[in-house]
Amino acid sequence: MTKLSIQLNCPMPKLDFDIITLGHGSGGLLTHRLLDAGVFKLLANEFLDEQHDGALLDLSGKVAFTTDSFVISPIFFPGGNIGELAVNGTVNDIAMCGAIPKYLSLGFILEEGLRMDDLWEIILGVKHAAAQAGVQIVTGDTKVVEKGKGDQIFINTTGIGVVHPAADIRIGRIRPGDQIIVSGEIAAHGIAIMSVREGLEFETDILSDSTNLNFLVKNLLDKLGEHVHFLRDPTRGGVATTLNEIAKKAGLGIELAQAQIPVNEQVDGACELLGLDPLYVANEGKFLAIVAPESADEALELLRKDGKGKNAAIIGHVTENHIGQVLLKSKIGGRRVVNMLPGEQLPRIC
Repeated sequence: MTKLSIQLNCPMPKLDFDIITLGHGSGGLLTHRLLDAGVFKLLANEFLDEQHDGALLDLSGKVAFTTDSFVISPIFFPGGNIGELAVNGTVNDIAMCGAIPKYLSLGFILEEGLRMDDLWEIILGVKHAAAQAGVQIVTGDTKVVEKGKGDQIFINTTGIGVVHPAADIRIGRIRPGDQIIVSGEIAAHGIAIMSVREGLEFETDILSDSTNLNFLVKNLLDKLGEHVHFLRDPTRGGVATTLNEIAKKAGLGIELAQAQIPVNEQVDGACELLGLDPLYVANEGKFLAIVAPESADEALELLRKDGKGKNAAIIGHVTENHIGQVLLKSKIGGRRVVNMLPGEQLPRIC
């Protein structure tokens, strides 16, 4: 994997320390040296430059607000790192509210002994992902814990965005007959993580699908507005768990067609090798859209015009039958219930 410092031509500055120590969390000189060299300079903007405990923001209209924490292992994986993932995951949570992401906070919990060059790459990941999504990091916090009390680095984020004027994204708007669209091939992120886990490595060029989805969603809302009834990104637990949550909360049933669910051939092969069902594997750059039936084809066409949605597909529909359940029609014509994931199939994927 080519480091972002090389790709972005951002070499790490020369510092008089190469690992994180407890002193970097003291709030004193070491803390200021760390933040000045690694955070404030890289992520500079009018809000963060104030170096205050918070940020004063000018927002108008209905606001979407979310918070998330990222504890992924490993912190570097094919296709990204925990910094990029933290920004993309938070941006996408705001987008799933039908909102346009604007501002993020960023909290680091660093473990004593974390290498400075690794932290540099992670912060570069934050910078790169924020630029791609068009959001600003406006405030944050850094803490250091003793070695053995963390797992290199945890990141906590908060995101704020302004709701799209044409959006009305609520579980109560889902109706029988609504079509279910997935924005692309599923399960890549979870399998990319699995591919580098200790003792579970196998030859593959599968990359995480971690990316921002806000522009894809905005385009959908610009064109179809109220015809988009619900949005959700199927992260932990994958598509199956997310759709089970929706079916139960909406008090409706869902029917899927296995033949229509897009899965990359390599990902599908890796899932078979590992005994995993792609429907339960995590995604970080895909979303589910539940749209009015008369707008489904147009929604699909809109998504496929964007590179991030080129493999979008209609994978099922909402029904008044089998309330609270998800049924899957297999490729050979049989039908089975797709239950919610009972435990953790793939630990530490976000």
